[in-house]
Amino acid sequence: IAAINQKTSCIAPVLALPLQVCAQLCRRPCYCPWVPPRCPRGSPLVLDGCGCCKICARRLGEPCDFLHVCDQSQGLVCDYSAAPTGTGATCNFEDTEEGCEVNGQVYKDGEVFQPSCKLQCRCLDGGFTCVPLCQEDVRLPTPDCPNPRRVEVPGKCCPEWICEARDQHLLRAAGTASPPLPYPCQEWGTEWSACSVTCGVGFSTRVSNQNRYCRLETQRRLCMARPCPALSAASPVVS
Repeated sequence: IAAINQKTSCIAPVLALPLQVCAQLCRRPCYCPWVPPRCPRGSPLVLDGCGCCKICARRLGEPCDFLHVCDQSQGLVCDYSAAPTGTGATCNFEDTEEGCEVNGQVYKDGEVFQPSCKLQCRCLDGGFTCVPLCQEDVRLPTPDCPNPRRVEVPGKCCPEWICEARDQHLLRAAGTASPPLPYPCQEWGTEWSACSVTCGVGFSTRVSNQNRYCRLETQRRLCMARPCPALSAASPVVS
């Protein structure tokens, strides 16, 4: 019993004692029980801290000390961070947190950062993943904007769509014929959409490059599915 008390008194302040004193815990020759202990599921048999007798490895969250070691096959170590006096240590995962380096800057695992105003990234397991912060939308030509173009705007991070007036001036020009294109135009277009109304005059649209500049644009034309039925004389007049 005295020997056990002597061991216990050294285990408690194990961090504060030099290695020579704690080495007194390991007596030679080893005196181990004939029958090894029966360990719970998930706890393998390992050698104690002295490398003498086989014991059940401590699992995650279980108490540990110099003799009662943690299951190293699961990456567990005896964590004394919450036990400044050397008591109350528990088995915890070893802090092997990896960071990532981007443009000479090192970020912690799980840290969110922006290498530029157009990207937001996250450091994860030594690498990083990024998502764009600028919208990657596509704008088709329209009658009021026949030539949309995406440009960098001074003072703003993300590019913006603008409508050049050059093509509009060409369309308003008095010339009857336009200069030939320097390349052959392969005509392409979608089918005309259904009429916008079920009766009477409406609009139908399609996207096509069948124009003098061979440029995709949204085209509209009048359509009429069927005439609207005439109001009977008995029906009230609605203004």
